[in-house]
Amino acid sequence: MDRQIEKKKGLKVIFQKKNLIYVAIALFIAFVLWLIFRDNSSSQRIDTRAVSVSTAKAGEFNDYIRVSGQVQPISTVQISPMEGGVVEEIIKEEGSEVKKGDIIIILSNANLDLQILNSEAELAEKENILRNTMISMEQQKLSVEQERIQYQLDTRRSKRAFEQNKALYADSLISKEVYLQAKEDYEIAMDKLKLILNRQKQDSLYRSVEIEQMQESLDNMRLNMKMIRERKDNLAVKAPIDGELGLLDVVLGQSVASGMKIGQINDLSNYKIEAQIDEHYIDKITTGLEATFDRQGETYNASLRKVYPEVRDGRFKADFKLAGERPENIRSGQTYYLNLQLGQPSEAILIPRGTFYQKTGGNWIYVVDTSGDKAVKRQIKIGRQNPQYYEVLEGLSAGEKVITSSYDNYGDVDVLIFNQKVQ
Repeated sequence: MDRQIEKKKGLKVIFQKKNLIYVAIALFIAFVLWLIFRDNSSSQRIDTRAVSVSTAKAGEFNDYIRVSGQVQPISTVQISPMEGGVVEEIIKEEGSEVKKGDIIIILSNANLDLQILNSEAELAEKENILRNTMISMEQQKLSVEQERIQYQLDTRRSKRAFEQNKALYADSLISKEVYLQAKEDYEIAMDKLKLILNRQKQDSLYRSVEIEQMQESLDNMRLNMKMIRERKDNLAVKAPIDGELGLLDVVLGQSVASGMKIGQINDLSNYKIEAQIDEHYIDKITTGLEATFDRQGETYNASLRKVYPEVRDGRFKADFKLAGERPENIRSGQTYYLNLQLGQPSEAILIPRGTFYQKTGGNWIYVVDTSGDKAVKRQIKIGRQNPQYYEVLEGLSAGEKVITSSYDNYGDVDVLIFNQKVQ
């Protein structure tokens, strides 16, 4: 007789051979769905005492940077002797106050003294030559003048004799030969007088030119003598401006060349502040920008007067001049910290500066969950920054709490779980 087959129930039906393929398909679909919808975020448990939590707030972002600089005189004038020599005496010491024209050091120069003696001797010789020449010319002038007088006398006598002989000849009282001789004597006398007058005129012109040339040469020698004596005066090195003798690099007996830098004078009528600024801001830094600094509880103003184009070691130099009042105890070499205003204040979401920026570059931050139990990584966008705050352009709202301390120990985890709730 036939045996009745018992129908399988429950799990036995699922694991029947004919149903195994369906089971496998269902398991594969379930695995794929788990891969798609699972939470891929990684997490790390941290101690809340090891982090700094700050609150994002809406406020006015003040676009400025903090720079440090050293106080320097507004200008510095180099001291260089116009004449070389040996340092004979030091009148002013380094650091002393000087007025324009004050003698700082005195030099001696034996060669210059010898030049002065030679020039004086040459000048005396030239003056003596000129004097002798003028005496000789005066004597020659007198001699020519005497000749002129004599020729004038001869001409008058010859004229008178000629006129008498002419009248006598007309009356046939003398021969024609006597008349002609009287006429020729008169004409010769007139020609000689013309020659002497012409010579006198030419001699006068020649003497005038020669004396003028010799006088000009003598004047040049006197001028040269004056300049040499002025060179002697230049051996006393004087202060070119009022100020402070900031440097004097000479000793007694030292030989100093003309034009050599031996010191400098600091103009203390005003001061400037030389600052080194990160090249990151070079496109924003222009002359005329305003800056402030605090000193002994007071706030002082300065303005950017000069930007140097050269960048060294990632920094460039800029000069600030003080505007308005200045600190009473200001001294060269002091270090001041300035707040340099780069732009106008504007409303923004602000978070305090923190070391997290070195890890994230301002692209993301850990935001504390509303429960206070954890912090979740979130993408943000940070714009400008000043010494106190970052300007958040996207990704945060006012009132949200963020972790601003270092992220170096967190790797790339997405969630930080606190061991204690953050209030």
